[in-house]
Amino acid sequence: MTSTETRHDLTGTVVGRLAALAAEIRTTGLPAELRKDVARRVLDLLGNSLAAHDQPSARAVTEVARNWSGAAAATGIGTGERFPAATAALVNGTLAHSMDSDDTHLPSVLHPSASVIPAALAVGEAVGASGAAVLDAAGVGIEIVVRLGMGGYDEELGNSEFFERGQHATSICGAVGSAAAAAVLYGLEAEGIADAMGIAASFGAGLLEANRTGGTVKRTHCGWAAHSGVTSAEFARAGLTGPPTVIEGRFGFLHAFCGDRADTAKVLDGLGEHWELPGIFFKPYPCNHFTHAGIDAARALVRDGLDPADIVEIQLGVPKPVLRTIAEPPASKAAPESGYHAAFSGPFTVARALLGGSGLGVGHADFTDAAAKDPRTLELARLVTSYSDDRCDEIYPHQFPAVLRVRTRDGSWHEARVDHNRGGPANPLSDDELTMKFDLNVEGRLSPESAAEVAGTALALPAAESLDALMATVRG
Repeated sequence: MTSTETRHDLTGTVVGRLAALAAEIRTTGLPAELRKDVARRVLDLLGNSLAAHDQPSARAVTEVARNWSGAAAATGIGTGERFPAATAALVNGTLAHSMDSDDTHLPSVLHPSASVIPAALAVGEAVGASGAAVLDAAGVGIEIVVRLGMGGYDEELGNSEFFERGQHATSICGAVGSAAAAAVLYGLEAEGIADAMGIAASFGAGLLEANRTGGTVKRTHCGWAAHSGVTSAEFARAGLTGPPTVIEGRFGFLHAFCGDRADTAKVLDGLGEHWELPGIFFKPYPCNHFTHAGIDAARALVRDGLDPADIVEIQLGVPKPVLRTIAEPPASKAAPESGYHAAFSGPFTVARALLGGSGLGVGHADFTDAAAKDPRTLELARLVTSYSDDRCDEIYPHQFPAVLRVRTRDGSWHEARVDHNRGGPANPLSDDELTMKFDLNVEGRLSPESAAEVAGTALALPAAESLDALMATVRG
């Protein structure tokens, strides 16, 4: 460190304890089962990223990144190019979040892997780290993201205070966790890791208005968080410092973003003993996670013999806080203006699932701009009335449940209730299902042989000497 400023004691501070855990994990490594869990998340992220190259957000960010200078140190997934580490993190984080298919932690309601893993892959490739080292850094970074998100979760409110204020916890917290992962891989000690997180806390940003009224900027949020994290670690390595009370201070992270409802104790509760990491939900469908239980309920009714042609009325019951994201304003949710907006519509996603859908239930083909204008889908979507269901309210936000009630032409009602989301601990995706999701993501982009090679290499990361083989297979 080149700075001559007097340092404050980090003992007992939140950032100091988080940094100490990160430094410890670099030495001891994650338990084998957690490394395997992170490797599965790497595979999932690579598929989500390769699927996203045609998205406007991905094209725009990659085009800009190609005009930035710097050492070619890390792979831009599917771009055929290498970039400086922070730039690669920006490109790959944007790709990872552009299809709304990235994993979700509950009840904090954020997507931790889509920023942290791109940051870890970029720095890990740049410094020649082993697969295990990258998984360890990513794992502890993801854990930090989740714990910061929990600091903004309000038990009384039953929701994230970040979310209540229109703030995207995914990117705001993601910058800090990405900084921790990058700092670990750059070899910084606990003090430097704390500085990197303290710097990144000033960089975290993201607004959720795009979910309501449009715009593709939200899809760049994880890229910017990953970029901020890597840059913050590089700044810390060069001697820039962060505040010791950056998380809990009067003008610190949690108070600034969440006000008096912030709960610092949740950030540290069971730190190093209990890991949130394995409980993070994989997403089987490339759409907003609030829509998934409605999709599964629709699929259940179809499996039971419901004919969509017989439907005259649909009632979709969800938790009250979910309504504003997937059901309001009702007119635009029933007729989304694009495939992107369709992914945030409860009526649209239910309609697509009733009509058969693609992929594992609904897939990328269901969220093209053309699919968003499909007359049969829109006809069904207009039949949907969304409402707050009491039982769903009791379960939320530990799950995103739904109940679907459908009336047919003969006057009979058909009901399906889904309390546990597919892809979560109570209803997990197997390795085979996760690989199937990857295969669907890369269909038309990789040959079956190449897809199998990527999947095998990603899942074997705990034993890999470096990332070279993996990143070569996804560079394009």
